[in-house]
Amino acid sequence: MALRDISWLAFYSLVLGAWALLYAMALGSGAGAFEGSGAFADVLATLCAGPGAQGAGILGLWTMSAVMGAAMMLPTLFPMLTTYRSFAARLGSAEAGWWGIVLGYGTVWLGFAGLAALVQMALAKAGLVDRFGAATMVWFQGILLIVAGSYQLSQAKMTCQSACLSPMSYFLGRFRPGMVGGLRMGGEQGLWCVGCCWAIMALGFAGGVMNLAWMGLATLFMVLEKLPQIGVLLRRPAGIVLVLSGLALLAFELGKAGAKWL
Repeated sequence: MALRDISWLAFYSLVLGAWALLYAMALGSGAGAFEGSGAFADVLATLCAGPGAQGAGILGLWTMSAVMGAAMMLPTLFPMLTTYRSFAARLGSAEAGWWGIVLGYGTVWLGFAGLAALVQMALAKAGLVDRFGAATMVWFQGILLIVAGSYQLSQAKMTCQSACLSPMSYFLGRFRPGMVGGLRMGGEQGLWCVGCCWAIMALGFAGGVMNLAWMGLATLFMVLEKLPQIGVLLRRPAGIVLVLSGLALLAFELGKAGAKWL
């Protein structure tokens, strides 16, 4: 087996291993694969409970976010990795550069996972999300949907997505050989990817960060968004749907509040 085949096998194993771990966490909850409750949820609740457990809570949530990042975001790196193979083959570049891209990209998302853990901890302490990372109030879900949808329609989103849609153009202007070069390119691409996908990832708080149904759909959407022929067609319609959904939730909540006063 060629070295490049071993690298791809290891990459796929990493992705599948992350999903297997997430699935095991959900099964361990005792409530099925699409809900967060039971034993695993109790562990999360313990990690998030009180100042005395603050350090452990952040570490636990960071670990969970890191596994989610590996499961959801590594598949979106596939177009860049395949393009690198094609581009680097012409230059006789070493295998180390390929792994440098994976490591650089993963390092950026590890940093994002730490930030997500801090945000979840803060939201939990404010009572805006429960111990499963799900919004406790309909109005907060509505705001999350509107924010994510508005970002989908923004210039910043379009700029970041454009960088992800054309890896060959990136390599033509920014290619660097070797492991160090790969680390730098992977880090740069990771930053663009965070800029492209953070709002979709934040939607986990609308329905629970350990909801496997949401994670699967979000992963599929983010992968499709990075395909040149499809991604450009998804951005605006998805943003409009999210904004309208958020407005509908807020209108529903206002209607309920108004009915109580009648």
